[in-house]
Amino acid sequence: MEIDVVEVGPRDGLQNEPVIVSTDAKVAYIEALVAAGLRRVEAVSFAHPGRVPQMADAEAVMARVPRAAGVRYAGLVLNERGLDRALAAGVDEVNVVVVATETFSRRNQNMSVRQAVDAFAAIAGRAREAGLGVTVTVGASFGCPFEGEVSPDRVTDIVRRCADAGAEEIALADTIGVGVPAEVRLLTAAVREVTDLPLRFHFHNTRNTGYANAEAALHAGATSLDASAGGIGGCPFAPAATGNIATEDLVYLLHRSGVRTGLDLPALLRAAALIEPELDAPLPAQLGRAGIWPAAGPSVLSGPSVPEA
Repeated sequence: MEIDVVEVGPRDGLQNEPVIVSTDAKVAYIEALVAAGLRRVEAVSFAHPGRVPQMADAEAVMARVPRAAGVRYAGLVLNERGLDRALAAGVDEVNVVVVATETFSRRNQNMSVRQAVDAFAAIAGRAREAGLGVTVTVGASFGCPFEGEVSPDRVTDIVRRCADAGAEEIALADTIGVGVPAEVRLLTAAVREVTDLPLRFHFHNTRNTGYANAEAALHAGATSLDASAGGIGGCPFAPAATGNIATEDLVYLLHRSGVRTGLDLPALLRAAALIEPELDAPLPAQLGRAGIWPAAGPSVLSGPSVPEA
């Protein structure tokens, strides 16, 4: 079995940190992630810098990222002005968020869900004309900090409309980390009723269910899993939202389970260690503290090639 890991630390990870990391440090972090084998990196956000000041240097970061063969950089885009910036900055993909609930949508993007879907349609059309990949992330797919439980019907309605509007990939986000594996399976089955587009999942480990959810998504047919090196991240507009599942912890789980990722685990640990001193706080990820086990050699479940797959 194989899965694509999408690195979101440079964007979703850093956007919620209380410190503003320098452009030099961001670029070094991205360089280390690419050196570890990551080939899809969500590097920047084109949100208004007044609302997300941690991402104000998006253009400067994109001007300096390593353009290695096969590496694709994504930028978060919330409106057409953001798309203009993304096109000028030279991203390869755009990720557009549509939040599943009205209250959160208005707080996150200052628009209704219907307006967000309409905005996505306009962005997707222009982005595809420019040759960019287009992902729509349905935020708060598993629960909302303001409205509580989110019905799968609400999520599938958004997915269907965005698929019709030009999405090339669907990402289901547990923005506040409330989901459990049974809900992952249920929502995946519901979404599969309305689209056969590639499915990507974005989990936060707020209630310590993120890794179990990632494994459930893998077995439910996910093509990609988001993760953040170091386990940093959150949403500035979602109270108590904590970090993403950590790339190194996820890859340890996958490799020990015989799942190929194409990633170098020791190199991922080095990338996470590189960003830690910039944040003035310990990383939430566990593997950097506990260490890879065994120090060399595969899981008994895998085979000799899995740890370096």
